[in-house]
Formats: sequence, C-alpha cells, structure tokens
Amino acid sequence: MHQGVGGGGWGQPGQRPSAPPQPPIPPAQGWPGSPPPQSQQQAPPPFPPQVAPVPEATGHIPLPPAVAGTGGAVLAVLLIGPAGAGKTTVARHWASTRPVPTAHISLDDVREWVCSGFADPQAGWNEHSEAQYRLARRTCGFAARNYLANGISCILDDAVFPDRPVVGLGGWKRHVGPTLLPVVLLPGLEIVLERNAERSGNRRLSDEEVARIHGRMAGWYGSGLPIIDNSHLDVESTARALDEALARAMPAPSGW
Repeated sequence: MHQGVGGGGWGQPGQRPSAPPQPPIPPAQGWPGSPPPQSQQQAPPPFPPQVAPVPEATGHIPLPPAVAGTGGAVLAVLLIGPAGAGKTTVARHWASTRPVPTAHISLDDVREWVCSGFADPQAGWNEHSEAQYRLARRTCGFAARNYLANGISCILDDAVFPDRPVVGLGGWKRHVGPTLLPVVLLPGLEIVLERNAERSGNRRLSDEEVARIHGRMAGWYGSGLPIIDNSHLDVESTARALDEALARAMPAPSGW
C-alpha cells in the first residue's frame, strides 16, 4: 500500500512547517552593540585645551618703526629758496603747528633790525650788504644754538646759493652746528614772480632779479638735498611735505 508523506510533525499535507525561533545573534567581535538609551549615555571626554605653539628662535631682526613725521624731535632746520618761494610763511606755519616748542628765525627779519644804514638788497650786493648779511647770519646762529640748548627746535629761512661761498650752506652749518637739516623750497619761476609782485617795501625785487636768483637756485638739483616744488601746494600741504622730508633726512635712532 502506497503511503503518503505525513506524520512525524510535518503537519497537514501541502503545508511547510514553521521554522523554530532562533536565539539572538551576538555582536561581532570588535563591533559595538546597540547604543544604550540616551539617559544612560555618558558625555564624551573633553578635548585637551589648545596650547599656542611656542615660536622658535629664527634670528629675526625687527625693522625700525615707520616714520610719518618729525614728531617731538628737537631739530635745527634751514629752509632754502628764492625770493617769493614762500619760505617765511611755510617756516612759520611748520613751527607753529608742531607738537613741541619750535622757534622760527627769519634772516630777512634779523637783517632789518638795522634801521639807519640798512643795506637794501634792491641796491645790489656790495661790501655793506655782505657785512650785514654775515652779521645777521651769526646772530641767527647764536639764537638757534641758544634755543636748541634749551630743548627748543628752530627753523631758519634764507636764500642760500649753491654757487656762492659767502651766501652758502657751509656758513650756516658753522654757526648753527653740523646737525642742521637743509631743505630747498623751489616752485616754478612763474609762481615766484606772482608772489614777488604781491610784496612791498624792501622785500619786493625786480622781475629780472627774481628770475636771476631762481635760475641760480636750480643748482641745488643734484646736490642731494631734499627739494620741494610747492608750485601747486598750499601752505599747509607744503609744511606737511617739509615735515615728511625732514623725517626722512633725520638720522636713524641708535640701535637700528
């Protein structure tokens, strides 16, 4: 007799037996199991504090500080230029706007201290005008040294010629001192002629004399002295340019 498949727990014919329940699979070695509830999680350990790296010694040489102007330095300045260049006006403005005591001495003012017997520059250069010029320069130099000795800066102005030893830079340095800083103020000839036309009295010269002086002042080009062309600068801008030129000409502080 043919027997059907059955019995032995297979259930009814045509049905597959259900698989027995399997135990939970343990986590693989080295892999974490299910994370614990949020309430049971611990805060991660804090990161170690950041420590700034210690700079290594590199042999770096510090640069000198940038110079924007003369600041509070005690200076002796000689502003050179032809008649009508604006020397006196610029020198007075520079002296009056510095943050430290500064005196202004104009050679022409000192020359005009002589009343009777004044050697008028319009009369030309002669032994009398030369003698009075030398006397005025010595007087200005004495006053400048006295101011400097008392901690007061000084700016002088004069029409110093590059090709004339009598009215030269060497005489000023002998009377004021070797630390004297000369700067040339040299606008264009047309500007000088316009400014000279606005003058009066002993300060006004003929156009021919102004042109001659201006031409001789051109000899300062190539001398190495700072030269400022203030043809299109007002008084304040020219004084600022003067201060910057002096800052560059000042000797570097010791140790740099």
